[in-house]
Amino acid sequence: YTADGFMYYNLGRCVFNSSDLKDIEFIYSYYYDKLEFARFSSSLGKYVGYTELGVKNAERWNNDPSYLTQMRAQKETYCKHNV
Repeated sequence: YTADGFMYYNLGRCVFNSSDLKDIEFIYSYYYDKLEFARFSSSLGKYVGYTELGVKNAERWNNDPSYLTQMRAQKETYCKHNV
């Protein structure tokens, strides 16, 4: 979405150190105006916020067990599929 020249986007990626699932990290980042404001990391198993907006959203997402379970499963469903 680019209203007023600002852009919001999400980026999901897998970091591979080997083809073994335990060595793969799934990262899902949230950006606004080229600045990452929050991130889910499968290594941490939770969201981390980098701005005031990101901290508030990370707290909300981390307090939703069903959403965290869904994101934690992405390492196997998204990354393993692409090894």
